[in-house]
Amino acid sequence: MNITIKASNIELTPEMREFIEEKIDSVEKFYPNIIEARVEIEYDAHHKKGDVFRCEANIKIPGKLLRVEKSTTSFDKAVNKVKDHLKIILTKEKEKQRS
Repeated sequence: MNITIKASNIELTPEMREFIEEKIDSVEKFYPNIIEARVEIEYDAHHKKGDVFRCEANIKIPGKLLRVEKSTTSFDKAVNKVKDHLKIILTKEKEKQRS
C-alpha cells in the first residue's frame, strides 16, 4: 500500500511520520486490497478551544474512496481515532464483498 502524508501548520518529524505509517499500515489486515492511503494531519491553535489536531485519511480501494476525519487535542489521539474508524469501515466493506 502506498501511503502519502501531508502536514499543515505542523512540522512532521520522522517519528511522527513513522507513527502515522505504522497505524495506517495496520488497517491493511482488515482489507488487504487497499490501493492507496492519503493522510493529512493539521494543527490549529484556537484561542478559546486550545490545541486542535485534525487527522484525515482517504483510503482508495477497488471501486471506492473511503474518507475518515477526526479532531482532538493530541496528535496521537487523532491518528488513533482515524485508525479505529478505518478498521470498522474496512471490516464492513470486506463483509459486503463476501455477501
